Formats: sequence, structure tokens, C-alpha cells
Amino acid sequence: MIDTHAHLDALDDPAGAVARARAAGVDRIVAIGSGLESTRATLAIAAAEENVSVAGGIHPHQAADNESVEELAALLDGRVVAIGEIGLDFYRDYAPPDDQRRVFARQLRLAGELGKPVIVHSRAAEEETAALLEEFAGSVVLHCFSSPALLPVALDRGYYVSFAGNVTYPRAAELREAAAKVPADRLLAETDCPYLAPQPVRGKANEPAYVVHTVAALAETRGEDPEELARRIDANAAAAFGLS
Repeated sequence: MIDTHAHLDALDDPAGAVARARAAGVDRIVAIGSGLESTRATLAIAAAEENVSVAGGIHPHQAADNESVEELAALLDGRVVAIGEIGLDFYRDYAPPDDQRRVFARQLRLAGELGKPVIVHSRAAEEETAALLEEFAGSVVLHCFSSPALLPVALDRGYYVSFAGNVTYPRAAELREAAAKVPADRLLAETDCPYLAPQPVRGKANEPAYVVHTVAALAETRGEDPEELARRIDANAAAAFGLS
């Protein structure tokens, strides 16, 4: 099983979390660097752990922080399997929209130049996210999917759709309806840890081991066997991120 989106550098004990994940059957992790320092820290964590891959990007919240996409590009090495998370967030609005658009577009160009997939954060910005992604020819992962309005675009363009622990929440019926519509070869699961712990462990700091609860909820929603779905998601992640 794989956790396709974990902020290991935001955990108090990344090594312990990775060990607990392995004990729970989660043997692969895509660790997310959010900004330059976070990407550096995530690369250091991955260097000490087997089967931990890295994605690096400048989050939309940081778009006004003068973080250089060129500096980000210089950090990327063979362990980096994607550019992300990147995108637009007009809900929190921590950075001016124009800065968010500029940084997102520049990182999409970088991903295109490097032949890397992108991991996209979109909140209260569905139309603009779809518009900026329209010309991107590579693979797209819609991370922590929570925008049902984006689902028709995702299905039409063949994007990967990744669900986090919030799909397990009692009031998340709309997300579960969306999860049931995603083709089997485009479905992913993640923790987005340390955030959004799934319902069975809600209130705790999230960590990669808990992706098992999200996979179980997705399997129930889709009427599928959890073990078979876990294998399918693992294969999807391998295809999305070029994992061996």
C-alpha cells in the first residue's frame, strides 16, 4: 500500500512514522516538500528511508514569499518524482491571486520541461485551476480532492484524483459520491499528514499508517475489496509517478 501525499517534515518523528507505516502495510510513501526549506528537509528524510520518494514545489500559500522556482529546480534530484504541491488557494488567500497564478504557471512550465507530473492543490479556484492546467501535457494529480466541481474536468482530461482522510467523515457524502465515479485506473489515496486524520483516528495527528482507513472507506464506497483496491491504487501511483 502507498501513501501518495505525506508531509513527513511536518511530523515530530518522521522516522517513527515511517516505521509505523511499514508495520501497518504501507510500504511506500510520496513525501511532499512545500517550499524550498521543506523540500530540502524532505529530501534529507528520504535519504535515510527506503521507498520514500519526494515531490517538491512552492505551495500557493507561499507564492508571495519570494521563493524562486529556479532555486527549486536546482534542488531536484533522482528521488523527486513530481512537482508539487502547487496550485491555487483563493479560500485562505494567504498570497495575492496574481502571485499564485504566476508561481503556479511557472512551476507547470518547469514540470513540462522536466517531464514530471504535477500534484495540484486547488481550493475555491476550480475554474482558474482548470484553465491553467489546460495546456499542461503531463500527468496531473488532484491532491486531497475536495472540489466536486472539478470532477468533470478531471474525468474528461484523465487526471488522477487523490482522496485523503476527509472522504471518511460523516458529512462528506459528496466526496464519496465523487470517489465512486473515478475510473479504477485514476484513483489514488493519501493522508496529507499531519492533517485530516481519517474518522477512526480523528483528533490524532495524521500519519502515513492511517491511509489504510481511507482505502477501506473508498473500497466500501465503491463496493470493492479493500486489498484489491489497495493494489490498484499502488499500481496507479507507480504509473503516475514513475515508481519502480
